Amino acid sequence: MYTDVLIRIKNSLARGKERVKLPYSSFDLEILDTLSKAGYLDSVARKGRGVRRIIEVKLKYRDGGGPSISGIKFVSRPSRRIYSGYREIKKSRQGYGNYILSTPEGIMTEVEARKKKLGGQVLFEIW
Repeated sequence: MYTDVLIRIKNSLARGKERVKLPYSSFDLEILDTLSKAGYLDSVARKGRGVRRIIEVKLKYRDGGGPSISGIKFVSRPSRRIYSGYREIKKSRQGYGNYILSTPEGIMTEVEARKKKLGGQVLFEIW
């Protein structure tokens, strides 16, 4: 589940780790690719074959040495899914953060969703 992956990444950033290895899931890989494109992660790579597949993430830090991810807030939960049309998607942290959405065309940030005029399930907010 993507919640576990994000918490592992946040904890690794807090500990100052350079890389983190995560169990493979195609959904998690798509979310991590989106975060990498948005500039929160340095690189994401799929390693191994078959049952031994993992995702290796190279973490990114700011110039001052602080982590690139300051916080994560989960919007949708299994008990309560939050959906939003592209017109209702607001900016996260006055433009300093991003909402990550699951749309019919895949996982994307709120900026990409507004440009493509797509709505979907709001998964989480990251800043």
